[in-house]
Amino acid sequence: MASTRVWVLLGTSACVFSALSVAQAPKPTITLDEYLNTTEITCTTLAPDASAAVIGTEAPDWKANNFRHDLWLWTAKDGLKPLTRSGTDERPQWSPDGKWIAFASDRTPTGSADAGDADSDKPNRIWLISPSGGEALPLYKEKLDVHAFAWSPDGSAIYISAKAPQTREQEDQQTDEWKDVVRWREQYRGDLLLKIAIAPALTRAVAMPLAKEAPSKSASDVEPSAKLPEGATQIAKSDVAIAEISPAPDGKQIAFVTEPIHKRIENPADYEIFTVSDGGGGSPKQLTHNAAMESNVRWSPDGRWLHFAVNAANGSIEGKYRDVQGRLYRLDPSSGKTERLGGSFDGSLDQFTLLADGREVALGLKGTESQLYLIEGDKATKLQGNAGSYAGLDPAHGANALLVRFSTITEPQQVYLITDPLQPNKLTKLTSFNPIFAERAQPEWQPYTWKSDDGQAVEGVLIFPPGKKGAKHLRMFTLIHGGPADADGNRFGANWYDWATFAADNGWLVFRPNYRGSTGYGDEFMLGIAPHLVSKPGRDILAGVDALVRDGYADADHLAIGGYSYGGYMTNWLITQTTRFKSAVTGAGAVEHAANWGNDDMTWDDAWFLGGRPWENPQVYQSEAALFQFDKVRTPTHLVQGGADVRVAYLEGETMERALQSLTIPHTFLVFPGEGHSLGKNPWHGHIKVREELKWMEHYDK
Repeated sequence: MASTRVWVLLGTSACVFSALSVAQAPKPTITLDEYLNTTEITCTTLAPDASAAVIGTEAPDWKANNFRHDLWLWTAKDGLKPLTRSGTDERPQWSPDGKWIAFASDRTPTGSADAGDADSDKPNRIWLISPSGGEALPLYKEKLDVHAFAWSPDGSAIYISAKAPQTREQEDQQTDEWKDVVRWREQYRGDLLLKIAIAPALTRAVAMPLAKEAPSKSASDVEPSAKLPEGATQIAKSDVAIAEISPAPDGKQIAFVTEPIHKRIENPADYEIFTVSDGGGGSPKQLTHNAAMESNVRWSPDGRWLHFAVNAANGSIEGKYRDVQGRLYRLDPSSGKTERLGGSFDGSLDQFTLLADGREVALGLKGTESQLYLIEGDKATKLQGNAGSYAGLDPAHGANALLVRFSTITEPQQVYLITDPLQPNKLTKLTSFNPIFAERAQPEWQPYTWKSDDGQAVEGVLIFPPGKKGAKHLRMFTLIHGGPADADGNRFGANWYDWATFAADNGWLVFRPNYRGSTGYGDEFMLGIAPHLVSKPGRDILAGVDALVRDGYADADHLAIGGYSYGGYMTNWLITQTTRFKSAVTGAGAVEHAANWGNDDMTWDDAWFLGGRPWENPQVYQSEAALFQFDKVRTPTHLVQGGADVRVAYLEGETMERALQSLTIPHTFLVFPGEGHSLGKNPWHGHIKVREELKWMEHYDK
């Protein structure tokens, strides 16, 4: 109408009218196919002299029904170009001299014992590729699945951790005695820490025959499965898995972090820091003994300190286990003394990096943004950054430069180079993934604050349909984040889990509440949900919905609710507390806590939240469970669950479906075969999830 009015008033020629119409035509909204066809940045690593960078990505391969994992090389001269093309390459690391890039991949070397194995049986080996081009070369050909790896400080070797292999005789004995019986705990074996020299490994790799020249193998040709890589030196053996490796700058010691072999969080004691001499020959020295899950261990450049993080909801080294916000520490390996860093910061400190000159820079989540902070003892000084959210710190070990990722709600995450780490607002853009979003209509957003029923101030985010920022009486979708140790804010998301902007593009006002238990608002705010795991944050969310209706933003007759993981927990609970929502879309959320405590992989955390194991606090286990209040449910509910989910047991979904069926509540239940909690196997599963959730909401929004 606006362009027609210009035409009538000005009486200009048809060609001018046409130009004005094109200039003022609104951008189209994004389609679901476009929205979920995104490339996500999974990792970055900066060359030692900051002259180049390797970037790892994940992107859906719709024809192959899986996700590709590729590596890209950026240089100032050539920009961004593909580095590898196998589709299974991850975790790149530059050699100290910048001549090689090591990465993990399930490629199969010629002449290896697993040639011809099914895809699911392929181990991740370490491969090497030159940044100047050429074929990738395997560090070894033996069937050894790498858990962690790191370059030696002089670049002459790579340390790897892998499950201690069995001899052929041990494998045969296992088969003869136990057949296909799973020995639940007895089957687990610890890890070996190995050192593999680079030069001879490359010589062997170059001498390997090409695939087309490789002769077929008979059973007698296959190497014994217990054979370690040729030339490998065993540095240490661990009874549990080795998750991280960090060699000291002088190369004399190696620090490593352990985790449980079975990946279930049953005891924080499985997560500790050890050191061992590079020459081996002695038992590893345990440096930490606490109720926290340490990670991101790295040496200071002078080798005096070991720095590490305890991420949000991973406990605390100060006293008993508590799910507080992320914290940073440093440890003196000689004395065992530990110091907390950045303690004056009241947000969450998780990721950090050490610059070449020893300064520490960390990501701090506070409110709706993640920004960079300079850490000096107890002090955390916010650096001048752009409005939005930073992520993924990676330094150049030979220069004070830094790679970061940055995004806003409407700007897809990209990789940037910062030549002065103390000025993160001065960014050099290295990537331009997902340009389609700039070509489509963009939603707008604003923070929103309200008071809960006990007077506590709570913050969240409102995302408006394109062109409707500030509009009133909109239909509203309350989309609850998982965790609960997370927070929604000014960062980009476009996937099956975070599809808030797609809902906004389809005409919904999206309310994203950072309820109690969320990070970035102080430890007391985060701890406020224990042991009232769902009822306390549930009241925060309902108070926010009430406030938005009262303020006129939301139409009380057009409300929907949903979430996944902990957001699913909350959704399942809230539909037992109110009938105001016309529809609910929930995924991977428990409806009771006793069976879930026994079935999921976060047993320790579950018991902490609920004040003990099921028999120690049965009243809370029942009072905080949606299942025991399902007689109040009237909301049509759409459920999804990964068929192999162990983070929230798949049986929780079956239990909820049976309850809804017995109550004759309109519902549907989608199960994604073979998928775990993250739906990371087949992109079509995420596509179908979002498609059907939106259809469900539209159907019941009369």
